This record gives sequence, C-alpha cells and structure tokens, in this order.
Amino acid sequence: MSTSNPVSSLIQPLGEMPPEAVIFGGTDVMRSLRERLAKIAGANVPVLIQGESGTGKDIIARMIHAASPWKTGPWVKVNCPAIPGTLLESELFGYEKGAFTGAFGMKPGRVEMAHRGTLFLDEISELDMSLQSKLLQLLQDGQFCRIGAQEDKKVEVRVVCATNRKLEDEIASGTFRADLFYRINVVNLRMPSLRERASDIPELVAYFLEYYNRKFNSRAKPLSADLMNAFAKYRWPGNVRELENLMKRYVILGTEESISGDLRPHEPDFFSADISVDGPISLKKITRQAVHELERKIILKVLQHHHWNRKQAARALNISYRALLYKIRDAGLPSNRAARRPEADEGNQTVAAD
Repeated sequence: MSTSNPVSSLIQPLGEMPPEAVIFGGTDVMRSLRERLAKIAGANVPVLIQGESGTGKDIIARMIHAASPWKTGPWVKVNCPAIPGTLLESELFGYEKGAFTGAFGMKPGRVEMAHRGTLFLDEISELDMSLQSKLLQLLQDGQFCRIGAQEDKKVEVRVVCATNRKLEDEIASGTFRADLFYRINVVNLRMPSLRERASDIPELVAYFLEYYNRKFNSRAKPLSADLMNAFAKYRWPGNVRELENLMKRYVILGTEESISGDLRPHEPDFFSADISVDGPISLKKITRQAVHELERKIILKVLQHHHWNRKQAARALNISYRALLYKIRDAGLPSNRAARRPEADEGNQTVAAD
C-alpha cells in the first residue's frame, strides 16, 4: 500500500491565477504596486505585504515567487493563525525523534521544506514571541534548529510575510518584536482596499463572471446597470474576495436577487458632504450623532487591538474601567469578545483565505 509524502503534501502548487491585467487593473495605486513588485521579485530580501483581508495578499506573494530566480523551488505557505500555537513551532521548524512525547520519528518543518524556494508566512502578527525569536535567527543568519536537536541547520529561503494588522501598533502593545519587524520589512508592499480601486470593479466583475460561467458550465448574464451602480456605492468590507464570492453565488443561482440583499448600505458618514440639505437640518442632532458614532468606532477599534481586554483598552483610552463599561453598553457593543456581533469584525471578514 502506497503512502503519501508528508513533505510534498505541504508544498503547495501555485494554482491558477487571474491575468495580470485583472489583478492590477488600471488605477494609479495598483500600477505603482505592479512596478514595485517587478523591481523586488528578483532580489532575495524579505518582503512584507500589508492590507485588509481579501485584498489579494496571497496572490501577490505567489507572483513574487513566480517572478523570482527561485520559481522552480518549493512554494510553502503557512497560515499562522490556523495552526495552534503549541503546534506551530514543530510545524515551522520540525523536530527530532524523542523531542517530546509522541515524537516517534524525525519530522522536517516547513522552513526546511522551503529550502531554495519561498516561505510565505500569512498573518505573521499571530506568531508567539518565542517563535518570533526563532524566525529572527532564520532571517539573520539563515539557520534554525529543530525541536530536540543539538545543532543548527542552514537553509536558503526567501521569506515573504503578510498581515492585515498595523505591526507598529503590535510593537507598541508588546505583542510583536521591533527587531523582527525591521527584518521582515526590508521591502513593504501595501495592498489597497477595493474601495480605493473602485474603478476596477467592472473589469473584476467581467472576469469572475466569465471564469465561473466556464467553471460551472453556466450562462449567467452580465449584471444590470442598477446592480453595477450598487456595486460602485458599496463599501466592500471583504474586498476583492467578497466580490468574487458574490459573483460565484450569482453564477450558481442565476438571479441578481441572490446577491443584491448583501449590498446593505454602510453606516452613514457624518463627515462627508453627502448630507441632504433639501429639508430642515438639525445641526445639534447631526453633530451629536456624529460624535456618538465616532466614539463607538474608536472604542471598537481599541477593543479589537487589545484582543477584547477591557482593562487594557481603558488604559489605552485614558478613561476608567467603569467609564469604558458604560460606553460599551451605550454604544451597543458586546460586553466581551465571544459575544461580539458579526459587524464587530466587518473589517476582518474572511470570505475565504487571504
């Protein structure tokens, strides 16, 4: 009976990617990203890709690998938050026989599997501090040590990292090493949100429509002008990935009604120039609503940053713990992370993996 190779099963194929014209579109911000990527792909330096969930960080990482001198080498992806912290060290760096209970044989880690290829660390901010120090050693001198081993091993690997968080804030809160940040941030690529490249939406819609029509052997019609207008006004919290999923559902179900309900209006922006002036305006009421909504957003952002630790959030906001609890109730926010509403994570939707 044949057995699968555990090493080759973790070295992922690059898979099918959209044409570059679709990936980058026609906006200035994406054109600048494309030019920057072309310059750095051939240099064996760490790259940090930052951007909201669903903006395409994974695709850009794969493009860096495909355009590099190491494109014939392995492409190894590690989704850091998907692997429990207790297992992540052994997954990354491997272990020797007898290193711990249950280690009945030697196992190479993903760092070792990526030798002469690319190691992609998705959501790098989720790494524990102890693992951050081992990754720092790898980046400094190209060496690492399996769990239970007596000697370091040397490896040649291109490291590409991605995160949807602002690592400077993680450093300030003590959850991310500053020296590691400077090591992985030799070259920085920022992925713009779909809101910043809204003019690319029609081309993305056309591509996904054609792609999924072909994949599912369907004949879904082009979207109506009304729905395209709704797409243009929508905020796209899930970015390109959310758009792709909506188009996939449209092709499968075949009706615009199946997706139009998801395009709910975003919260009113009291600081925009879109406030109606056709009727009477209560300046006091609008100002009070704006302040209340801004305070709610700030509190929610600080709570998320401190992983819903209310005492830390209160200190960060320079208010008392009791005052924060009152403001949380007044803003209609959940009292703890486990009870949070779906909208609390609207900016971090994961329609699919990044």
